[in-house]
Amino acid sequence: MTTMTDITHLTMVELEAGLDFMRQAPKDEGVLEAIIRRPQKGGRESLEEGELDTAEGLVGDNWKTRGAAHLDMQLTIMNARAIAHISPDIERRQLAGDQLFIDLDLSGENLPPGTRLSIGSAVVEVTAEPHTGCKQFVARFGLDAMKFVNSPQGKALNLRGINTKVVQSGTIRVGDSAKKAS
Repeated sequence: MTTMTDITHLTMVELEAGLDFMRQAPKDEGVLEAIIRRPQKGGRESLEEGELDTAEGLVGDNWKTRGAAHLDMQLTIMNARAIAHISPDIERRQLAGDQLFIDLDLSGENLPPGTRLSIGSAVVEVTAEPHTGCKQFVARFGLDAMKFVNSPQGKALNLRGINTKVVQSGTIRVGDSAKKAS
C-alpha cells in the first residue's frame, strides 16, 4: 500500500490479488448494494431508494446539468466487488462517481451493449460508451488503481464500470435484485 496524507491506496500487486474474487461475481442476477446521487459537482448522497427516469436518469443526480449530458452515459454502474477491493474504506467508495454499485459480472462478455438489466421496477440498457475513469479516479484511488481498471483484464471485466441508459422508469432500492432481462 502507498499512503498519501491520510489516504492509503493499494499497489498493483494488492489490486491484482482481488481478481479472482471479482471474477466470481454472479452472471445473471446480482444485488444492488449502493445508490449514490450526485446533486452537485463533488457532492454525494447515499440513498436507500431512488427513482430512475428515462429523461432524468437517477432523479436528483446532476448528470443532465453537467453540460455534456450524453444519453448513453446517463447512469454508470460499477461492480460492487471491484470498488470494495479498490477502496477498503467503505466511506470513500462513493467517490468513484458511479451512481449504482451492483454485485454482478459487468464484463463485456456477460453484458454486451444492448443487454438490459431489471433493477427494482426499472430497466436499464448497457450502452457501447466506454467508462474508463479520469484524473479524479487517480486522485481518489491512486494511479495503480487507474492502471488496474484500464489494464487488458480490467477492461475485459469492465472493472471501472459500464455506462447505461434508463429504458423503463421505476423505483430502485438497496438490496434489490439486478437481473439480466435480455
